[in-house]
Amino acid sequence: MEGGRVLRQKRAAAERSTQPQKRSKLVSSDMEGGAIGGQVQTDSELEGGRDVSFKEPHPPSIDKGIEARNQNAEATVGKVKETGVKRRRAQAFSGGHDSDRDPSLIDVIKYQGKFVPQAAKNWVERYESDTKAALTELLTMLFEACGVKYQADEGPLDEIDVDDVVVSLVNQAKDGNIEDYLGSKQKDLKNFKDNLLAFLDSLVLECQDGPLFDQVFMEKCIDYVIALSCTPPRVFRQVTTLVGLQLVTSLVTVAKTLGGQRETTQRQLNAEKKKRKDGPRLESLNKTLSMTHEKITMAEEMMRKIFTGLFMHRYRDVDPDIRIACIRAIGSWILSYPSLFLQDLYLKYLGWTLNDKNAAVRKISIMALQNLYEVDDNVPSLSLFTERFCNRMIELADDIDISVAVSAIGLLKQLLRHQLLPDEDLGPLYDLLIDESPLIRRAVGELVYDHLIAQKFSSSQPLMKGMENESEVPLGRLLQILKEFSTDPILSDYVIDAVWEDMKAMKDWKCIISMLLDDNPRIELTEKDATNLVRVLCASMKKAVGEKIVPTADNRKPSLSKAQKEVLDNNKREVTASMMKHYPQMLRKYLADKVKISSIVEIIMHMKLELYSLKRQEQNFITVLQLIKEAFFKHGEANTLKSCVKAITFCASESQADLQDSAQNKLKELEDELVLKLRSAIKQAGVSEDEYSLIVNLRRLYQLQLSKFVSSETLFSDMLGLLKNFSNLDDEVIRLVLLNMYLHIAWSLRSIDSENPSEAATESLLSKRDNLMDQLEYFADSVLESWEQGTARVMLCCTICIILSDVWSLFSEAKLSSTKLQNLGFVPSEGMLKKFWKLCDYRLNAADDEEQEEDTNEEVDETTQKDVVMCAAAKLVAHDMVPKEFLGPEIISNFILHGRSVAETVKYLISILKKSSKGDDLPLMYLEAVKTAYKRHMIEALKNEEDWTTSKSFFQCKELASRLSATFLGSARNKHRANILRIVKEGMAYAFEDAPKQLPFLEGGVLQFALKLPLPDVQEIIKDVQKKVDGVNTDEDPSSWRPYFTFVEYLQEKYTRNEGAYGEKETAAVKHHIPRPRKAKNIKGKKLFEGHDTTDDDDVHSESDGAELEEEDDDDTPLSHVKQTPYSVRLRQNLPRTQTADILRQNLPKSSGKSVSETRIVTPESLQPESGSAGIDANVAHDLLASATEEQLPTGLAQEMRSTRSGLRFGRPSSSAEDPSKTTGEYSAGQYAGKTILSSSDDVDDEFVGPKRYRL
Repeated sequence: MEGGRVLRQKRAAAERSTQPQKRSKLVSSDMEGGAIGGQVQTDSELEGGRDVSFKEPHPPSIDKGIEARNQNAEATVGKVKETGVKRRRAQAFSGGHDSDRDPSLIDVIKYQGKFVPQAAKNWVERYESDTKAALTELLTMLFEACGVKYQADEGPLDEIDVDDVVVSLVNQAKDGNIEDYLGSKQKDLKNFKDNLLAFLDSLVLECQDGPLFDQVFMEKCIDYVIALSCTPPRVFRQVTTLVGLQLVTSLVTVAKTLGGQRETTQRQLNAEKKKRKDGPRLESLNKTLSMTHEKITMAEEMMRKIFTGLFMHRYRDVDPDIRIACIRAIGSWILSYPSLFLQDLYLKYLGWTLNDKNAAVRKISIMALQNLYEVDDNVPSLSLFTERFCNRMIELADDIDISVAVSAIGLLKQLLRHQLLPDEDLGPLYDLLIDESPLIRRAVGELVYDHLIAQKFSSSQPLMKGMENESEVPLGRLLQILKEFSTDPILSDYVIDAVWEDMKAMKDWKCIISMLLDDNPRIELTEKDATNLVRVLCASMKKAVGEKIVPTADNRKPSLSKAQKEVLDNNKREVTASMMKHYPQMLRKYLADKVKISSIVEIIMHMKLELYSLKRQEQNFITVLQLIKEAFFKHGEANTLKSCVKAITFCASESQADLQDSAQNKLKELEDELVLKLRSAIKQAGVSEDEYSLIVNLRRLYQLQLSKFVSSETLFSDMLGLLKNFSNLDDEVIRLVLLNMYLHIAWSLRSIDSENPSEAATESLLSKRDNLMDQLEYFADSVLESWEQGTARVMLCCTICIILSDVWSLFSEAKLSSTKLQNLGFVPSEGMLKKFWKLCDYRLNAADDEEQEEDTNEEVDETTQKDVVMCAAAKLVAHDMVPKEFLGPEIISNFILHGRSVAETVKYLISILKKSSKGDDLPLMYLEAVKTAYKRHMIEALKNEEDWTTSKSFFQCKELASRLSATFLGSARNKHRANILRIVKEGMAYAFEDAPKQLPFLEGGVLQFALKLPLPDVQEIIKDVQKKVDGVNTDEDPSSWRPYFTFVEYLQEKYTRNEGAYGEKETAAVKHHIPRPRKAKNIKGKKLFEGHDTTDDDDVHSESDGAELEEEDDDDTPLSHVKQTPYSVRLRQNLPRTQTADILRQNLPKSSGKSVSETRIVTPESLQPESGSAGIDANVAHDLLASATEEQLPTGLAQEMRSTRSGLRFGRPSSSAEDPSKTTGEYSAGQYAGKTILSSSDDVDDEFVGPKRYRL
């Protein structure tokens, strides 16, 4: 220590000897702007405004010039003085003497970050000369960094007990005398955190040759840091946690330096021992080695003390930023100083925080583990940790937070690189290939490619027989993966999209084509393999030319740079060059295959067609068109027909010159041939009972008319005659005929010149429209009659609804009234409008067994059609196509009845009506909608003879009113006050029309709106409703009048206490945050490359062997003694909240039911019964079981939880129940809080986490 002190004193003296020179340079540079005639002026020369640079007097003319220059010099000096604050601070650290005293440490940290190293050096010098004063200065800085000032009159810090000082500081914070420098928005304090940590780091490094190991400086600092980190004020915990963690980080640096010195000394000692047995050199080396080892031991002891007293409590702090800092720090410690920290005692904290409720904490823990697994030398020491927490790592790949999931997938990739994960555990991971998030799909795709396709992580395997081609090997492996997803082409596209970026073999189109065309392939392709390979070829080409193969939320066309466009154009050329000669062969080979042909036909839309002319391949192009036409007439499936029409239409519009003529001629031939075939099929309809030919050709015509106008005048008459002349047609024929008739009319309307319409064309179109409307009305009556008879005709019902909506929109009188086509406009009759809604209502309420008319493949379409039918009705109201008085309320009354997609449609309609309606329309619609729902309830109640208080339909009515009233929240409540009042008053009038029979409407449809009114209006409503019962004997039938009393009591009780509070609370739960959708748990994951099918009964997820809650204790029990976490223990709680509440109700005392705050910190006081509470809320119960410790729960429940948690305690035998802090032998929060620091009455921060463990 003495030697270090002497060296620093000599260095400081040398620096002071050079300071005058530095000072003169500084003055010269500062005053350069005040120089006169190229000379430098000092402060003394400018004093009094005199110029003393010249000894001889000047002429008068020169005096004036000098006087002017002197004035400029004075102005310069003024500016220097104004801006000299920072310079004087700088001079104080560079040895200047124009400042009376050095700035305080806290000022340096707050404002002078570049002088932090010098401040640390100066403090060490002061410490060596006056230990007590310097230590007081440092502790004062620590307190000020926490935002409070220590009062010096309380006594010297080295003589006062730590607890007394901390209590005093906490009381100051309690009184509001506290500042938050870390969270400050001031520009001057933006570097406060970095400066504070840099100062601490510099301080420890400066002290490593002296005060660091004197057992005074660090001991005192550590005591205060630990004590303040366990106090209620959050600022105290934030600052002292950063300080404590930085001290450990700096001590790690010191220990590593000393470790290097120890190794050097040991080598020297070994070398000397070989030369001589003893001597002064050996004695000196032994002494040096012993001292170095002693210092390392002391440094490690200080690290352990901070870890035990601070980290073990703060890593579970309620503040996520504190938890993040802790986990980031321990990750860096383990990586930098593995000799101490790379052991299960410290690794387990990274594993525990994988279950943290905050996504950022989970992510930082994963990142720390990634850094550890990147170092190969660490892997052997991580084997037990990996075995313990690998299941949780796999689960995190499906985390609710996308960034966490992506990071977890990267971690799993590291584990696979080290072969620490068996393949049988990766089934759930492969399911993420079809995840909704493109980031997750991309991450999993990269892992799957490296692990299964390129097989970078496994030992080399022999090539499959005949797979000598470089691209055939990965393609064969990809086909094995796609077998697991081959049931749905969309899922296959998701997998292909996930691995496309990494897998170059998918861009080897020549290899794929040769595999598909070779009659005797070296690889035997099954039918599934060939189908998947065709999908790979088509999807790969789409991706190469810049098209999307999976749906995305953003459908906008991306803006591309010139370079990107050139890349896509080159890819198009490569696709064309690969396919040009082999395309006809591929079409011929798979022409009869209905599964493959649609994908193969669509390839031509990704080719550069002009290359056919440049390479003189026109005949090949014509052959391709002919084969596409043959495919069109060979198949009758919608997908194949759509692909053929799109392909041939693309060729007719995008090709040039002779190629375009050939394509247009081929399209005309296809149209003419189709018309002839359809007419022939219509003629055969009355002769043959087989309608297949008719149905197929109607489908072909429908797909063709979706792309172009088939201008055949007689065809419309033929289809109309088919409907009129035959009464026993299949519903599929009727659907297709009506759709084709509608499309013909739509194309005819478009072909009319709106500026100069032809009278003949207008009359013809009007006649066709009327004929179509007659047929629609006829079949609407037929469907409704069948419905009443119990026969389901769902598909036809949907088709009629959609066509009616489109026809009324096309020929809307409101839309055409201002054009020359106003004669075509019309408004449907009220009777037809009611029939239309009956059909919609029939479709919306169709039972599940009625929806499955054909096969299970139609289920998705059926579900979608509910939304389509609702959209068809909603657009008529939204755009004033029809009178909204009837249809609007009917649509709104179905707000909550038919699932989320229908609800979103109605919600969007309401938003449009709020913007466009004229004041009176919307409240009337709301009221009528609620009335409609109430009438529906009355019908069901009478039909089922059930009590209205327990009726499902009545609760639906209440929920509808609640949802509608929720649209009047916030500023909308005041804006629509008159409308709300009107709804309430007219609703009351309706309820009393047939009192007491209709009084439940007050509770089911009026109360929710009344609760949105301000207090004066509520009082008015109470008076009005009470007047309505004047002279009425309500005691005669009290049960019937109960809704009236309930209505009045709610208004009186809730609004007399707090205006509008109940209304806000009622509707606050309407808005839910919708997280990333999760796939179902406990399902069989994909077992890629397994010999057996995944339909076998072998679940990937094992069941839990014990309880689902984990308890974490801080002691030194080896990780091998800890039971593995069951799959069910995860952040996204698998246990439903209602089920959790049921469990808790069985254990909690009957009086318990107080809510738990969002912090999930539960104290015994927070579980005391609240007046008027009837039970425990499900959300409260769920958070309670997930976060509370046994000591924080009521005695009865704590005992129950102890018994169920046996064997699941982290790091401690299940029989132990003492406070973990008492086993460490170090400073604990409880010891520092022995007086009043942690008492509930002294809590400054309600979210403070006490000494008990934060529950994950």
